Amino acid sequence: MFDTLLIANRGEIACRVMRSARALGLRTVAVYSEADAGARHVAEADLAVCIGGAAPSESYLRGERIIEAALATGAGAIHPGYGFLSENPEFVEAVEAAGLIFVGPSASAIRAMGLKDAAKRLMDAAGVPVVPGYLGEDQDPARLAKEAEAIGYPVLIKAVAGGGGKGMRLVETAGDFPAALEGARAEARGAFGNEAVLIEKYITAPRHIEVQVFGDGETAVHLFERDCSLQRRHQKVIEEAPAPGMGAEMRAAMGAAAVRAAEAIGYKGAGTVEFIVDGSQGLRPDGFWFMEMNTRLQVEHPVTEAITGVDLVEWQVRVAGGEPLPLTQEELSIAGHAFEARLYAEDVPAGFLPATGRLAHLDFPEDVRADSGVRSGDVISPHYDPMIAKLIVHGPTRAVALRRLAQGLRHTRVAGTVTNLAFLGALAEHAGFAAGEVDTGLIGRDLDALVSVPELAPQVVAEAALVLAGLDGAAGWDMGFTLWAPLARSVLLRRGEEELPCVLRVRSADMVEIDVPGATVLAARSQGRWSFDGRPAAGHFREDGHVTVFAHYGLRFDLVEPLDRAAEAGAGGNLVEAPMPGKVVAVFAEPGAQVAAGDRLALLEAMKMEHTLRAARDGIVAEVLVEAGAQVEAGAALIRLEEEEA
Repeated sequence: MFDTLLIANRGEIACRVMRSARALGLRTVAVYSEADAGARHVAEADLAVCIGGAAPSESYLRGERIIEAALATGAGAIHPGYGFLSENPEFVEAVEAAGLIFVGPSASAIRAMGLKDAAKRLMDAAGVPVVPGYLGEDQDPARLAKEAEAIGYPVLIKAVAGGGGKGMRLVETAGDFPAALEGARAEARGAFGNEAVLIEKYITAPRHIEVQVFGDGETAVHLFERDCSLQRRHQKVIEEAPAPGMGAEMRAAMGAAAVRAAEAIGYKGAGTVEFIVDGSQGLRPDGFWFMEMNTRLQVEHPVTEAITGVDLVEWQVRVAGGEPLPLTQEELSIAGHAFEARLYAEDVPAGFLPATGRLAHLDFPEDVRADSGVRSGDVISPHYDPMIAKLIVHGPTRAVALRRLAQGLRHTRVAGTVTNLAFLGALAEHAGFAAGEVDTGLIGRDLDALVSVPELAPQVVAEAALVLAGLDGAAGWDMGFTLWAPLARSVLLRRGEEELPCVLRVRSADMVEIDVPGATVLAARSQGRWSFDGRPAAGHFREDGHVTVFAHYGLRFDLVEPLDRAAEAGAGGNLVEAPMPGKVVAVFAEPGAQVAAGDRLALLEAMKMEHTLRAARDGIVAEVLVEAGAQVEAGAALIRLEEEEA
């Protein structure tokens, strides 16, 4: 058994692997980019090695630098985490050629599952059910259209080298097929360098259920299933284990199929076999089909750990070190129910755009497992995935676990950057989800309700006003007032685009009357704690002229200074600005060109996604202020339109 483990990853998963490695008595080595020099995973490791620049291609994707770091620090093994090089067979071979142990499957197993079409043929031969479809090498559009007709609409076009929903199109009629095929191929070509596609039958009430497997290279066991149906644009949002409505017969059938899949490729380590399930008539043993196999640890692995009591990372390390599988299939069992919610820095009202910024405050409830790679004060970088944390809860039943998830989300406190916390909270309290009505279309059907903004309570505005006026402290309650002036003060708050004028009248050291738009609220302090119209204060975090009140999952208010208002005229609707830090991939506008509202003006790459910037109105381009290839900050002016005529 090796005594030093290098983790070839960053953030949450690097910290997660270190936790189990330390429990096994191992020394840990972190690698980091220049942008991550102060990151949490670097601080928590025994040793840390800088491997290059901020961009993943300059650091976390440089296999040779990672191997050099392992050899230089005396590491005997490399754990890849997930993402980056975790499913790169060439990296596995390079690690082993250097005399090191790769904590994961063999290069041949990764290759066997790397292309969806080849993997499905392999699974079909192994007796694993696969979705009816076309996996052929003939990629002529006419042949593909003919195969789609034979399968029967609706169908899915999927990139054979795809992942994360890229290169995927749903086609409901034959007339839509040519355009959908062209779009899927273009996206696949850009994302994977491979435009080949497969076609499969679209399941009308689909559920995404996956089975956790673990092998030793010869035999394998399964650790039951996870339901990952709660998705948005093919990205998982909340996962749970076990799957709602799963009966013993179907669980046994799916588990056996997953084990056959793992053993067919001589799988070693932790892996996940993903199935598409027809939920239109309940879960049944003949209603599931193989989708793909992820030859690595999954983001959602903690829910499996919660219901089985197994530390999957510990198993990975022990089996990689030559030990047999720690438990047999008969020794594994399910206890209770678990949920995981993925907390991201993203702007939900703006269409779930990835966000950046400093995490001024981050705090999780004690009764929630929070797997995170960031701390209060850390910055969410534009170079990497914007995940803040995974929140995991466990309970004796699904209903209890879901209530614990909802409560945990309500008591999670984040300030300094926008997040999807309120969206997660709405999902956790969704009546249909609570009833077990789970399928991949749930979020899309109810999106408007899930992202709706609650009505602003007067008591919340009053709390923000009290704090920003500086009257919430334990002492100096009359700060900002003079002895010869009335004990009243006006403050102007802003939430988003809405301005909220407030007037505070001090009645005593422990009582303030606050006029907010549409109401008057009485703030009173007793035993050091404030209440507003009898409601306990929600709590807050204040910094640099703004406050986040921890009501409705966190509401930010800014203090508007009178002298600032004159400087806010700006450029109105004339400027096209970068919504986040990123790289300008292309500029489509030229000075003097006439543009219409909605026209593409530039393409920005940020957070591993491309964002099209469009004209907000009709007009003429006055200036192009940026060139393709430029790195820009959030709010940077990119294109200016001419002033509108009065």
